[in-house]
Amino acid sequence: MCAIEEEIRRSARAWVMGKFPEESGDSEWNESKRRRAFQAARSSPLPTVHLPREVSSACLRLPEMEETEAAEKATSYRYWVRDATGDAAPLPAPRKLDAAQLAANYPPPSTLGSVWNKAGTWEEKNLNSWASSRIKDLLGSLDPLEFSTGKASVYEVSKCSGDAFIVTVRNKKRVGYTYELGLKFKGEWLIKEESKKVKGYLDIPEFSFGELEDLEVQISWRDDKGLSSENKAQISKDLKSFLAPIREKLCKFEEELKDR
Repeated sequence: MCAIEEEIRRSARAWVMGKFPEESGDSEWNESKRRRAFQAARSSPLPTVHLPREVSSACLRLPEMEETEAAEKATSYRYWVRDATGDAAPLPAPRKLDAAQLAANYPPPSTLGSVWNKAGTWEEKNLNSWASSRIKDLLGSLDPLEFSTGKASVYEVSKCSGDAFIVTVRNKKRVGYTYELGLKFKGEWLIKEESKKVKGYLDIPEFSFGELEDLEVQISWRDDKGLSSENKAQISKDLKSFLAPIREKLCKFEEELKDR
């Protein structure tokens, strides 16, 4: 029993005995006297109990308070987890990983661009030499075309000027280029029941990455002697058939550029 509870009981017992002492005689009279004394005592203040300083405040908790706290703990999440984990499987023991396991589980982040640019900030790489050489190779292998009144082939890339580059920004790669092209062609057409050899140029104005659908071709002549305007118009219409295979070759160039 807590010391403070014992002190309270002794004080209460002394107070009651002082108000209701043991008396002999008529029991009814004594009972009536005790009743009057009790009614008078109800209006009197309770005796003051002086508690020792060393008594812990935990002794002052009433049984009802202790029961309430126990019920709150039993329904709390923290109490439930602590109680539930008592029967749970033991946690796995920590295990040290070697260098090979660390490399397999935590591979280093891939970075684009040069080795010095690990942060992936702005970096531009010039690809002019590779791009010009690759465009010449692709367009130099165009197949000859045949038309209703003639045939023609591209035999040389006479002009290939421009720029190609890769830009790395925030560890993201962007490619781009701008070029102008000139192709030499030669062909043979039946004009006025005679075979006429024709030479000239297929000029492709400036074009850029992602603009191949808008590609254009312009025809110019090295020797147009003996060609009427009508003949030139028909030959030009035939030569513009090269636009589709040229576009196809340049699309392949774009795909290769993106993989650089």
